Amino acid sequence: MKKAIIVDDEPLARMVVKEYLLQQSGITVVQECNDGFEGIKAIMQHQPDVVFLDIQMPKINGFEMLELIEQPPAVIFCTAFDEYAIKAFESHAVDYLLKPFSQERFNKAMERLTERDSATTASNTRELLDTAAQGPQQNQRIVVKTGNKIKIIPIDEVHYLEAADDYVKIHTKDGSFLKNKTMGHFEKVLNPQQFVRIHRSYMVNVQLVTRIDPYEKENFLAQLSTGAQVPVSKTGYAKLKSVLGI
Repeated sequence: MKKAIIVDDEPLARMVVKEYLLQQSGITVVQECNDGFEGIKAIMQHQPDVVFLDIQMPKINGFEMLELIEQPPAVIFCTAFDEYAIKAFESHAVDYLLKPFSQERFNKAMERLTERDSATTASNTRELLDTAAQGPQQNQRIVVKTGNKIKIIPIDEVHYLEAADDYVKIHTKDGSFLKNKTMGHFEKVLNPQQFVRIHRSYMVNVQLVTRIDPYEKENFLAQLSTGAQVPVSKTGYAKLKSVLGI
């Protein structure tokens, strides 16, 4: 028996999905969730085969929820349409259901689910998140998981980013937090006029740079208003000067 979880802040929408699933054999709803926080806990607990997921929800949205799950399951989006998500949906999602949707359309989504193997689905979910992250609503904040807590970091509160093996360490006034992304990902999605990759392992919020000091050989140190010192490579120095207009 396959396991399904429904994550949607609208009770009526959850009820519709449950009713449509009654027409499907071999699948059962193990939990309904009202927001992304509940969704993360439920997915970790039940390890479902599929999640029926809304995008726009309170607290954290559907994309942000998926980012915090190390091995996201297959996902069928059930959502009011968002333009910035079109590319992500059409390229990588198992399927997306535009509310309101019929039983017939729901059944087609279930057919697509059975046609996909788990390895392909997992890869597509990761690619979907990378694509969705480039949308305007997705690059205004960074959502991280620290222990059992979830923290939402507004992008303006990020001082600098530092590569840390398979993670990126996000430095803020409240400390540093790990995000399971690459520096290349952040270089692609963050505003290049605000965040500049000044070193192979560092990106800096240029609004906090107070001066650039020479360091050993052709390297430099960026002094931030927070008191932090961040290494700057020769290439990074040129990019930083260009953005700062000096």
